[in-house]
Amino acid sequence: MRSLLKILMTVVAATLAVPTWAQSPVADDELTPEMVAWLDDLSPRSGRVKIDAANAQLDLGDAYVFYGEDDAWKILTEAWGNPPETAEGVLGLVMPKWSTPFSDSWGAVITFEEVGYVSDDDAANVDYDELLEELQEATDENNEARIDAGFESIKLVGWATRPVYDSKSHSVVWAEDLVFSSSPGEHALNYDLRTLGRYGVLSMNLVSTMKDLPTVQIAANALAKRASFTAGARYEDFDPATDEEAGFGIGGLIAAGAGVAAAKKLGIFALLLKFLKPLLVVIVVAFGVFRKRVMALFGRQQGDEYVGTAEPSGGTKRRLRTPETLAAGSAEDPPAR
Repeated sequence: MRSLLKILMTVVAATLAVPTWAQSPVADDELTPEMVAWLDDLSPRSGRVKIDAANAQLDLGDAYVFYGEDDAWKILTEAWGNPPETAEGVLGLVMPKWSTPFSDSWGAVITFEEVGYVSDDDAANVDYDELLEELQEATDENNEARIDAGFESIKLVGWATRPVYDSKSHSVVWAEDLVFSSSPGEHALNYDLRTLGRYGVLSMNLVSTMKDLPTVQIAANALAKRASFTAGARYEDFDPATDEEAGFGIGGLIAAGAGVAAAKKLGIFALLLKFLKPLLVVIVVAFGVFRKRVMALFGRQQGDEYVGTAEPSGGTKRRLRTPETLAAGSAEDPPAR
């Protein structure tokens, strides 16, 4: 449960630009000339794709396409309406080759967490039932503070997919079944993929709904096997005499990805300082639910209001008024890129 993410997003989401055409999935034959022109400016790639900033690569074949850092920023902010801050540090975005950013499809956001070498010595010994109980307890404890602050509560129903570590690819995959109080009948799916390397962890995250679990599960398992680090940065290249160690194992990695409260309970709060920046940017959106669910994932508060002089249909960028910006006396425009 990414409760830290939910809290942090409410702080950083002081601005929100939402193009008028980024409201719902659009079929290919319904694309407007504006959308087509926008898509033509993107440069999707397939096959083997290098991610230089992470010393990693993705072997996507013909099944998936990769959008680089600049394209991913445009998709996340301009097409999907996310706050610009959430796209900082994103290294790319993977989608099915048949889809576009306007399709009813999933997308996997890629980041690199330079936390050092994560030992997998505990992989066979982690009690995932006990870890789930810790995460559920932490989620419940955090809800009182969330409600007092004006946010909706969250229920971690359970593992949508129990954590599985592949010692050959040095990757761990897990997924959570979440319910937000504003949508009690809708179960959200949060899928996490981590590939371990010499200097840190390559992360891919997907968010969808539980009804899409079979499709997303296939994609997540496939992507986990298609990611690898280049020579010199591979997991087996680790040199204990010179390289930094993360100080936690597979259980700690999952706990850090699941929330600050649970990590405190496990006695590994310090590692979250390393994960702070990645947690701000690791957002993945399934377009079929992105408008409603993204607002929930960003922890948009009840009663937040947009400020500006023009209606959204006029194309004016809107600014989100939050308690933080009200206290500061203004809501600043999104940072230039």
